[in-house]
Amino acid sequence: MFAIIGIVVVLGAVFGGFMLEGGHMHVLFQPIELLIIGGAAMGSFLIAAPKSVIITSIKKGLSIFTAKEASTSDFLDLLTLLYEIMNIARREGIVALEAHVNKPDGSAIFGRFKSVAANHVLRDFICDNVKVLISESIETHRFDSLMSLDISTIQHHELVPPAAINKVADSLPGLGIVAAVLGVVLTMGKINEPPEILGHSIGAALVGTFLGILLCYGFVGPAAANIEHQVGAKMAFLTCAKEALLGMQSGFSPMLSVEMGRRAVPEDVRPSFEDLEGALRGKK
Repeated sequence: MFAIIGIVVVLGAVFGGFMLEGGHMHVLFQPIELLIIGGAAMGSFLIAAPKSVIITSIKKGLSIFTAKEASTSDFLDLLTLLYEIMNIARREGIVALEAHVNKPDGSAIFGRFKSVAANHVLRDFICDNVKVLISESIETHRFDSLMSLDISTIQHHELVPPAAINKVADSLPGLGIVAAVLGVVLTMGKINEPPEILGHSIGAALVGTFLGILLCYGFVGPAAANIEHQVGAKMAFLTCAKEALLGMQSGFSPMLSVEMGRRAVPEDVRPSFEDLEGALRGKK
């Protein structure tokens, strides 16, 4: 929603300001310049990135319109799920979790927390690390390093699409200059034409530079930044789960373990201690 509002604000401010200064919109309507810049940008993207990165980048680019922001309730769901897992491990032994982590789609625990079950990266992170605890004993610092490595690998993979989109954004001003230079070349072929024709031709060439810079700083660059923020939110969930699981492996009580996880939640969406306690007791 905010991405759409942002696009409207950018277009309104730039073109509205141009019109208030006495400009005419038909002067800026240069579809060939846009074809040159957009086509060259897409072509350079195809050269620079493998197929998997291209497809993922397109999907991530579209996600800026549909992505749901992380909320306090999402983190409460995660902490409550972890609390239930830890309670089962404490009452029945950690082997009792094997059925839940081996087939999370059929697990009654994961089934009750849709936000966690729908986040496959988070769900798999929890299941894989619980499997480690089931399979054999592991020292706390080794378990910490293992989960940190997992998070680092996931983060690196998630940051590839915004990095690729950023490279496209960085190329747009230069490609705008290419379009402008081509326009100047065409203008030089009209050197014997009247001044009004030359002025229109030069203006059309300069629109290429304008479009390249506008696309870079007004749309493509901000889209990449939006995806980076989405990645940061995903990493916050993984870090929260990591700290809680580390408390579980260290032998802390379920309550203290999820409290460790709560402390890793970003402040703007962190549930209070009372909210967490109420959720664990089944209160609203």
